[in-house]
Amino acid sequence: MRDAWSTWRHRSSATSEAEANAPSQGETYLQLAQENLRELLHDSRVPKDVRDALADDYRAVEAMIEKIDQGHVHIAAVGRVSVGKSSLLNALLGEQRFTTSPLHGETRRAEMANWTSYDAGGVYLIDTPGINEVDGEAREKMAHDVATRVDLVLFVVDGDLTDTEFQALRALTGHHRPTLLVLNKADRYTESDKTLLREALARRTAGLIDPRNIIFAAAQPAPQVRITVAATGEETESTREVPPDVEQLRQRLWDVLDAEGKTLVALNASLFAGKLSDQVTQRIMETRKKVAEKIIRTYCVSKGIAVAFNPIPVTDLFAAAVMDVAMVIHLSKVYGLPLSRKEAGSLVQVIGGQMVALMGTVWAVNLVSSALKTATGGFSVLITGAAQGAVAYYATYVVGQAAKRYLADSKSWGDAGPKQLVREIINSISRDSILAEGKNDILARLKRPS
Repeated sequence: MRDAWSTWRHRSSATSEAEANAPSQGETYLQLAQENLRELLHDSRVPKDVRDALADDYRAVEAMIEKIDQGHVHIAAVGRVSVGKSSLLNALLGEQRFTTSPLHGETRRAEMANWTSYDAGGVYLIDTPGINEVDGEAREKMAHDVATRVDLVLFVVDGDLTDTEFQALRALTGHHRPTLLVLNKADRYTESDKTLLREALARRTAGLIDPRNIIFAAAQPAPQVRITVAATGEETESTREVPPDVEQLRQRLWDVLDAEGKTLVALNASLFAGKLSDQVTQRIMETRKKVAEKIIRTYCVSKGIAVAFNPIPVTDLFAAAVMDVAMVIHLSKVYGLPLSRKEAGSLVQVIGGQMVALMGTVWAVNLVSSALKTATGGFSVLITGAAQGAVAYYATYVVGQAAKRYLADSKSWGDAGPKQLVREIINSISRDSILAEGKNDILARLKRPS
């Protein structure tokens, strides 16, 4: 759907042939978006704990599906405190629906009103708190959350962009949110000032806002002062209320909604579905990672004990390899990519081969320790057994980490191959600390009552 966003942002004419075809294209996009949302909502593969953690987002999906079913379009006004967002929306509505006040930052929560003058009321205008409230991080977050879930944003300013405004605008367009830049209170500027402002805004927002979508408006123009001179020469001063000037904005909104309303809704739904899908994937991977770490630690301890106390030389290394295969099979089930014993054995061989190439001396010590078990007795057996158990613990830890990375990347070693991956894992962990941890874990397990 990014292509749809780019098409919207750079379209050259509201009456072009491509826009004439947009409604049917929009219907197609909308149908696909509905299917994606429903599939995401009812995906039985998502674990309950992940679904519970993202409960608010899933409720938003349900609301978005309902919005699409009803054919609604949501438009939000976003901007600094006191730039006239509420007044602008009231002027579009033709009535006082949103709270306006000379007090700084009157809007404290997102509010919504039906814009009945367009499409029999299928469009809703949303007012948001200011993005620069003092000690108002919660309100600013609310404004941002609302803006990234609506179909179209009116980014309202009352002059050249401040740094706060520019950063907020860049963040919104970075989320591929279709945006109109509205300069409100335009009645305060002369025609020459307006020309300079338009040029400055176009220059600063190049690549973010289509120049056609920079709109000037005056939602609440200052009253005009009139001086009447009587025949006697006496002057009388009076004021006259000036009606809002939002016709350019109204017309641009109607053009966009007529040409691409359904496409905008579909774009927003698809972007939100993609974001939630990414969050679900991340949560699942985090959960899998935690489970995988527990599995690896369990097999490390079990293998360390088995190797340390197996009285038969060399054959304990074979038993250790069998445990590594069992661990990899267990990990493959966690990542939803089950491996056969043969596949797991091949994976262990690949990882083990790279470890031998990188850590030959460690394996030499391991083999010598194994042979010494029956060549000596008593105290020597305990020393060599403990040492070999710790080495086995360490080796299984590396095998487990490498297998976990391989499975997390959908059974891929990446561009660099298994050698580089194993090297990265070995370099990222402290061998001495893992060996010490292995000895402690083995001793702790042995001290437990049977």
